[in-house]
Amino acid sequence: MKVWIDQDLCTGDGLCEEIAPDVFVMLDDGLAYVRDGDTIFAASEGNPEGAKGMADFRDEQMELVVEAAEECPGECIYIEP
Repeated sequence: MKVWIDQDLCTGDGLCEEIAPDVFVMLDDGLAYVRDGDTIFAASEGNPEGAKGMADFRDEQMELVVEAAEECPGECIYIEP
């Protein structure tokens, strides 16, 4: 499965990183981004972001990623097959 964040909708609350820190990260701009291991999908990191910056996550992380998406006040987390 893959996950991405629409930074235009991100409110910067950081709940996603709190719930699933292996998948989400907050950067200095106050917005959340997805990560795949050491790769952070953010333009400031030299990688695509938004829908073009999808991170893979393990099946055992599914429950946490879904919880992060459901708790997100900006409703900006998208999970795709």
